[in-house]
Amino acid sequence: MTSDASWRALLHKIRPDMSPWRSSTDFRLLWSSGCISAFGSFLTYVALPLQIKDLTGSSFAVGLIGAVELVPLIVFGLWGGALADALDRRKLVLCSEAGLALLSGLLLLNALLPHPVLWPIYVVAALVAAVDGLQRPALDSLTPRIVPHDQLTAAFSLLSLYRNAASVAGPALAGVIVATAGVQTAYALDVATFAVSLLLLARMRAVPPATGAERPTLKSIAVGVRYAWSRKDLLGTYAIDIVAMLFAYPVAIFPFLAADLHAGWALGLMYGASAFGGLLVSVTSGWTSHVNRHGRMLVLAALGWGAAMALAGATGSVWVVLLGLALAGGADQISGIARSTIWNQSIPDELRGRLAGVELLSYSVGPQLGQVRAGGMASLIGARGSVWVGGLACVVGVVGLTAALPSMLAWDRRTDPNAAAVRAEREAAELAA
Repeated sequence: MTSDASWRALLHKIRPDMSPWRSSTDFRLLWSSGCISAFGSFLTYVALPLQIKDLTGSSFAVGLIGAVELVPLIVFGLWGGALADALDRRKLVLCSEAGLALLSGLLLLNALLPHPVLWPIYVVAALVAAVDGLQRPALDSLTPRIVPHDQLTAAFSLLSLYRNAASVAGPALAGVIVATAGVQTAYALDVATFAVSLLLLARMRAVPPATGAERPTLKSIAVGVRYAWSRKDLLGTYAIDIVAMLFAYPVAIFPFLAADLHAGWALGLMYGASAFGGLLVSVTSGWTSHVNRHGRMLVLAALGWGAAMALAGATGSVWVVLLGLALAGGADQISGIARSTIWNQSIPDELRGRLAGVELLSYSVGPQLGQVRAGGMASLIGARGSVWVGGLACVVGVVGLTAALPSMLAWDRRTDPNAAAVRAEREAAELAA
């Protein structure tokens, strides 16, 4: 084989698998909507804490945003999962997107006042978390209904592509806009991106609930939780994500880490390094469509996340720190692909929304607790110590969970009975259509 042919073969193997984009008009609309909305949301993500800082001058007041967002996100995430199984998922996403646009409009109106008021910002932040909690399960459970079953891994990789790109470029773009045009312009642009997103979502076809879907009640939520508990492989995916974020999510102490390294100039790079690593995996994700043993893929990626964070904390070189953070971001992206595939290919459609609510808990609570862990440990052993000890603790925790839940490590989409049942159900539905 010639060198040119070898390169072409390699590029074909690693480039993103575009099959979901080609096969599903609804996926193209959903992807485009999410891409536009994500960049707009980063404008508010940067502008909102900056506005609170300008109004109060208090770091505590800025940090309080996380506290007011956490409980609504958890409560309404579970309820949103029940709604996603009982209602048209596309309509639920569309209505919640309109609600988020309205809330961004309220932030804009407050910012336009001669003297903006502080308390409405907290109220809107809590409401945004609640509406986001309602939307996310429907959004996460929508993809399996609009993409062929065997293309779900590729679909998640493509969705992650714009999310990682937004995580890298969004804050930088938002910083420039806020610095040059003010928070009012940032909020206004966010509202405009929501308008475009709504137009795209409105063009999608309806995604009605399964026949005989349960009404959204506390009992129906409990049914979803019991199903999750009965599947030890699923429990393993949730537990690994929580352990990884609890022990090895040091974002809160990046300013202290940069100070320890006498590299204040690198603080912004630290925040973007993980997303950059994730983006590199996304743009070379074609190989992930050929993986079958996603349990093993998840465990190895989680171990890689912990080891990379340990590397970032153990070194005194800022460049090695940035490399470690980028490697951790790449490992996290691979872990996300594995988790998403296990979830979407093995959970029955009639339970998919409620389980998405449970998943929302797993990947929301972990980072919040991880911030507390990182900060508390940094006060005892320093920022670098907090990072590398947390990375090693993550590795140990993942090894322990893998030993305790062997069914997670053994998960294979070719042989898993739950995946086979869901695949048969999808094939029957496609034939009936």
